[in-house]
Amino acid sequence: MTAWTVLEQHHAGLANTISLRQLLELSDRFNALSFAVNGTLFDFSKHLVTDETMKLLLDLARDKGVAEARDRMFKGDKINNTEKRSVLHTAVRAPLTPALVVDGEDVMPFIHDVLAKMRAFSSRVISGAHTGHSGKAITDVVNIGIGGSDLGPRFVCEALRDYSGALKTHFVSNVDGSAISSVLDSVNPETTLFIVASKTFTTEETMLNARIAKDWLVKHTGNDASVAKHFVALSTNETEVSAFGISADQTFPFRDWVGGRYSLWSAIGLSIMLHVGPDNFDALLSGAHAMDTHFKTAPLESNVPVLMGMLGVWYRNFWDYPAHLLLPYDDRLGKLAKFTQQMDMESNGKAVRADGTPVTSETGPFIFGEPGTDSQHSFMQLVHQGTNPIPADFIVCKKPHHALADNHTSLLSNCLAQSRALALGQTFAEAGNDPFGVFPGNRPSTTVILPELSPFALGQLLAAYEHKVFVQGIVWGLNSFDQPGVQLGKKLATSLKPLLQGAPATSVDASTQGLLRHLTQS
Repeated sequence: MTAWTVLEQHHAGLANTISLRQLLELSDRFNALSFAVNGTLFDFSKHLVTDETMKLLLDLARDKGVAEARDRMFKGDKINNTEKRSVLHTAVRAPLTPALVVDGEDVMPFIHDVLAKMRAFSSRVISGAHTGHSGKAITDVVNIGIGGSDLGPRFVCEALRDYSGALKTHFVSNVDGSAISSVLDSVNPETTLFIVASKTFTTEETMLNARIAKDWLVKHTGNDASVAKHFVALSTNETEVSAFGISADQTFPFRDWVGGRYSLWSAIGLSIMLHVGPDNFDALLSGAHAMDTHFKTAPLESNVPVLMGMLGVWYRNFWDYPAHLLLPYDDRLGKLAKFTQQMDMESNGKAVRADGTPVTSETGPFIFGEPGTDSQHSFMQLVHQGTNPIPADFIVCKKPHHALADNHTSLLSNCLAQSRALALGQTFAEAGNDPFGVFPGNRPSTTVILPELSPFALGQLLAAYEHKVFVQGIVWGLNSFDQPGVQLGKKLATSLKPLLQGAPATSVDASTQGLLRHLTQS
């Protein structure tokens, strides 16, 4: 009998009897199911699990080879089999030693040379030593990218805004012209630095916006040479970068073994470094590396990313819960769900396994969320009393970065109350015999308490979610590091452009023909 089958039988036996009300009366439950990693607490005590459940989930992890796959990733094996690549976002936040050899090259010197180049450049910009074409210091940084080249840096810069310096950071990703226009309207061409983040330097949306920014700059300066002072590239395509007018000393490379949605730790994080300074960027990397070390070395029974991943499998595959909710009780983490959506849903939103065969189980959940307490006045009605339970993660900081004690007390009390209400619910009698006040309860959640929202703690948190996604991908038999699902839409968009410019629309379906007629008629 397989570990999966044993878990199915276990679920069938407790699905209608397990009670969080009863489980949470056990005095040792919190201690047994809470784990501290370098000051951050991960509490799993409000989950629909018994000791036997946890044992069986870890048996499933062993059966699927999670630990072996983890070790292969850290070793540099080409676990991204469809693209024949290693997966080494963990390496770009690791120390220089020990060596890590990929295709005959120790990649650690390359990684640290790029980091040193980033630190030196960021220090010059922050100090005012690097100036624009007219000799004025840089005041604004505009990151032009899309996907992982935007979501990660944008989220981290907002999350670490309490650590920011004098530079004001802007982000442009959307090909909608209003996005780039609004940013250009708010900055001074003499004091703005543009970061063009594109590995190939051919990404359509990014390069369209980059060319608009370049034309805007040259129009104001009257000098093509000004591009060299106001643009940097995060890319590996030296030919295209040079043709754009960006010098090699302002080009920061990264390798194809760092996937876009895992790339904020690499050269793609230059906007973060400019925003918070090199020391705080180093602390971000150190936090992520600390979680990497925990993931590599902690026993499965106390391994936080493994437990996060296997609990997600428990709900997705055995309880048939299709969604997962992220509730950061911190305004600075407002884009956590959006960032995690890409990392999780692009990685594991697949119906084909790594070996090319169809999946035999449900895979990635729908990820969504908003900050508390705003969410309590939005979708939490459905989460509490809707017909489909949604497992949730509550994230909060023990210590705030402000002096408003009453606000933080209210924030903490709301966070604790929401997880408690989901778990315990409210009976008909407790509701005063009001049927509208009945809460079913038994709705699981994790609570994560950061000591404070420091760069180190944020790095740990994000790395934990990265590894959770990895664990689930291994259990489901997926390659979590390719993204073929984004390609068809890109191809079709390219073919539709001529039709929007007047070419005959005979090669498309009737619905699209109708939409094209409507859009192109005067």
